[in-house]
Amino acid sequence: MLVSSHPLPSWLQVLLTEKFFNACIVHEDAKKNEKNIYCLDCCISICPHCVLPHNSHRLLQIRRYVYHDVIRLDDAQKLFDCANVQSYTTNSAKVVFLNPRPHTRQFRASGNTCNSCDRSLQDTFLFCSLSCKIDHMVRTKGACGLSGFLFDCKFLPLAEPGSDDGFLSTDSVLEPAGSIRTSSSSGGSGGVGCRTLASTATTEVVRKRRSNLTACRQMSPRNISDMSGGLMNRRKKTPNRSPLY
Repeated sequence: MLVSSHPLPSWLQVLLTEKFFNACIVHEDAKKNEKNIYCLDCCISICPHCVLPHNSHRLLQIRRYVYHDVIRLDDAQKLFDCANVQSYTTNSAKVVFLNPRPHTRQFRASGNTCNSCDRSLQDTFLFCSLSCKIDHMVRTKGACGLSGFLFDCKFLPLAEPGSDDGFLSTDSVLEPAGSIRTSSSSGGSGGVGCRTLASTATTEVVRKRRSNLTACRQMSPRNISDMSGGLMNRRKKTPNRSPLY
């Protein structure tokens, strides 16, 4: 965590360090009990079953893509100045990452990179996550630099229930906002994406293998014995020779 040692407001400090999507202890036997809602007024994460006592509070829906926490850009813009933070499109919604994603391997990126963690970015952006922008502003301007970054949000309701239940599918397409989608589904354009073609080809291969296995299993030992006997009898036949004169 980049900003753990910086003087931040309590609700922001907890937001950037909280572990979301753990099971709620109070409702451990209930379905959909992951703590994916953050209450800014109480500075705690809650599950959907805990919402009732917090109805009058500012509630932020936390979503997840491939085990990393994101929030909708529309919600983030009510709390932060999201300029220069790269947004992504997933499930037809723009999202921003709360914290930087860890690098899978060490490499020297070329082109435009994040000013805090060196992750590769599109040319128009400077930060890959809200945490990276906060870290950069505090390091360059001090704690007073956050005065123009944080907005005074008095009312923050949850999104309409049932839209996506707070989750972003791990099979959804994650791409920079504004990019051209080339490997996803057709989306009404009439084409078929590369991912769909690859999936179809793999399915056909699996089906052929299964059909071959089924055919082999249907061969009874008796049929195999008859076939072997027929071959042996065919081999034992006396060859026809021309008479000798």
